Amino acid sequence: GKDRIIFATKEDHETPSSAELVADDPDDPYEEQGLILPNGDINWNCPCLGGMASGPCGEQFKSAFSCFHYSTEEIKGSDCVDQFRAMQKMQKYPDLYPQEDENEEKEKSSKDLEATPMEASVPKEEKGSS
Repeated sequence: GKDRIIFATKEDHETPSSAELVADDPDDPYEEQGLILPNGDINWNCPCLGGMASGPCGEQFKSAFSCFHYSTEEIKGSDCVDQFRAMQKMQKYPDLYPQEDENEEKEKSSKDLEATPMEASVPKEEKGSS
């Protein structure tokens, strides 16, 4: 892989570093490419995913998102129901995968629905009654 573990001794730390900083590689396919790389692959390192591709449900997310991205069905992603169903496991980890508070949304929706009929049923002042 891309990571390497190095153990340093006390003597290693006593001598000045000889490391050279390497300028960013403009050809690095992961550097600021966004969600989709030039070759059409998904950039799992994109910060736009907000960590969804890692953690205890990362593999389920990757599977569902990949299925959707590469889907060729007329209704895109309609062949990915099983993968998205597997993602429901994320609800067990609200600290890692925050969601909008559904109760607030339901309360807001029901208040909006209640307000509309009431406003419509308020009697209007009759014309000509003085």
